[in-house]
Amino acid sequence: MSTSDDKNHNVKKAIEGVREAAGRGAQIVCLQELFASPYFCQVEDADLFDLAEPIPGPTTETVAAVAKEKGVTVVTSVFEKRAPGLYHNTAVIYGEKGEQLGMYRKMHIPDDPLYYEKFYFTPGDLGFVTVDTSRARVGPLVCWDQWYPEAARLTALRGAEILFYPTAIGWHPGEKAEFGEQQRAAWHTIQKSHAIANGVFVCAVNRVGHEGPKDGGIEFWGGSFVCDPFGVVLAEAGMGEEVLVVECDLSRQEEVRRGWPFLRDRRIDAYGGIVKRLIEGE
Repeated sequence: MSTSDDKNHNVKKAIEGVREAAGRGAQIVCLQELFASPYFCQVEDADLFDLAEPIPGPTTETVAAVAKEKGVTVVTSVFEKRAPGLYHNTAVIYGEKGEQLGMYRKMHIPDDPLYYEKFYFTPGDLGFVTVDTSRARVGPLVCWDQWYPEAARLTALRGAEILFYPTAIGWHPGEKAEFGEQQRAAWHTIQKSHAIANGVFVCAVNRVGHEGPKDGGIEFWGGSFVCDPFGVVLAEAGMGEEVLVVECDLSRQEEVRRGWPFLRDRRIDAYGGIVKRLIEGE
């Protein structure tokens, strides 16, 4: 969905999206990253910390209420105020009775032009987690995490059947013409690779629309999609606002993993170097 400066409007729009998805048969619904506001990380401005909320807080309570109302599980994204001066980019999962099932604090925090997240967010300290819902064991990750195979792997090793990535990604105005299609293709490729390597479903939920100055800002490319454990795209949204409902047959995980037993053949005795920043002089 696109967002405006009106937080109440954004939350209301998201809630209506949850209701629509539930009405079309969805059992687990995922919202985009930081859906309650525009993507404020395009600038470094201390006043924007006012957008943060505690958990529970007004936005999460509203999401919990609609989860209970419609009897669905909701994966939501919040600018969390944990304490004065301590903020996180957090995914929270609410169950069919409106109860909080779990949460995940974004581990990988970018700091790039128009994505100045390190100014706002402390890296997560909960590790990589899975959450048991009534329908599936889900692994919540957030946006920049989607570029790191380690995040997907560790979440899959905890038993995740579906990885959910609330996302805010788009084109930098100076790069779209030359690199736009390559960037979007890479975004698809890396996440489908996670699905294949780990034998899990992947659900990426991106925001849409232009945010920021007319001669700059970010053009969020939408394209939310779901792929199966062998990287087959089951459905994909366009660049505009859309509620995408996809059926995932969880038995597909067992089928794929039997034929492609990557987890069986891992050489866990040989991976010690992965915990080093760089392997030098060995």
